[in-house]
Amino acid sequence: MSKVSKSWTLKVAAIVAVSSLFTLFVLVASNSIAFYSPADDVVELTASDFESTVLQDDAIWIVQFYAPWCSHCQAMLPEYKQLAKALKGVIKLGAVNSELHTELTAKYEIRGFPLIKIFGFDKQKPTDFFGPRTAKAMADMAVTEVNKNIKAAFGESLDVATDAASNSHCSESDVTELRADNFDRLVLNSADTWLVEFYTPWCPHCKNLAGDWIAAAKELKGKIKLGALDASAHKHKAAEHNVRSYPTIKYFPVQSKQPADAVEYSGQRTAAAIISWANSKPAALAPNVAEITDEASLFNACGHKSWCVISVLPTLLDCNAKCRNKLLGTLRELCAKYPAQQGWGWVWTEGGQQPALERGLRVGGFGYPALVVVNCRRMRYAVFKGSFSVAALNEFLGDIVKGRGRTSTVNCAQKPPIRSVIPWDGQDADAQLHSEAESERSITDEL
Repeated sequence: MSKVSKSWTLKVAAIVAVSSLFTLFVLVASNSIAFYSPADDVVELTASDFESTVLQDDAIWIVQFYAPWCSHCQAMLPEYKQLAKALKGVIKLGAVNSELHTELTAKYEIRGFPLIKIFGFDKQKPTDFFGPRTAKAMADMAVTEVNKNIKAAFGESLDVATDAASNSHCSESDVTELRADNFDRLVLNSADTWLVEFYTPWCPHCKNLAGDWIAAAKELKGKIKLGALDASAHKHKAAEHNVRSYPTIKYFPVQSKQPADAVEYSGQRTAAAIISWANSKPAALAPNVAEITDEASLFNACGHKSWCVISVLPTLLDCNAKCRNKLLGTLRELCAKYPAQQGWGWVWTEGGQQPALERGLRVGGFGYPALVVVNCRRMRYAVFKGSFSVAALNEFLGDIVKGRGRTSTVNCAQKPPIRSVIPWDGQDADAQLHSEAESERSITDEL
């Protein structure tokens, strides 16, 4: 071998050796440098002290499992530090470098980074957090664990359904949590259009999508419904819809009959992209049950319809906002079956607000809620007197459509006067009274 060849060989070997040492140094440094300092109020946990520090401690712990090279972990740093400052003295925060402590990673089945686990009521069964990676969202979840501890201390039973909902992929949002037992009922044969995300709790891409999915649901509320189904918990349903990777998003048009009717979404997994794509799709007309606030509102809903369905609901003192919304939900479900396009108009009023109308229709005497159907073209009307349920009302309206329902004569030429009233603001009676009292107090102060 010539002197030149030997020289080049030695140079190449030296470069390779230096590169290898530099790479080794970077890897060791990245694994040894801690994400957090004592000033951050986040404890860097290890495999040797995890049990004594977290599991044997009476305090609630929030623990982040991270990897130093993970960009999402790095992006989460300021939020996690802010959370630690906010919860200092109340809840403890820890962090585990999963690259160094692989036994903890394996024990807690960490398959993606970052993953947040809350060691609270049952330290042996920590709660996974899949919500938005913000200090506020994580704090809200921690408060749920605090409430569990308080209930346990007072011997109260835990609401399993509520706890499960709070840990869902879409807790406290406009996303509907779908399951095998409600999927077909809510999504298939629906009068609404749906976007459904099939996800798994351990999927890092699903966790990345969670915040955008919640934001999209909020923006599209009233136009398209967004749902989420945990494919790991409902494997049969996911397989039925040919879901093979996560997350998978599918679009279900109105009145989809079977899984094959769905269209898979393949765009970007951002709120903006999902909203733009969804807005390009035809949406179902939302069933409209109008409140009678004046004569015009009644005429607009029923003036050009064959049948007008008039409901008189209990006052807020007898049936609070939640109760009223449930009744309105029943009416909207029926409204979708008997829509305006088929000659049906739907209105409602609160008991006592339209006394002349109630007297004219002979309702109210047997209590609320009450429902009447009127056909002014035929001069006929019928009063419903059964249980105010979807099944009973549907049977009643079906008999009317088929001409089998018992009807009476009504003279629409003598229309009762309609009072102008303030539309319901969605609040309970006490909130309305409080608002009125504040208004009166403000006027008094001005005087």
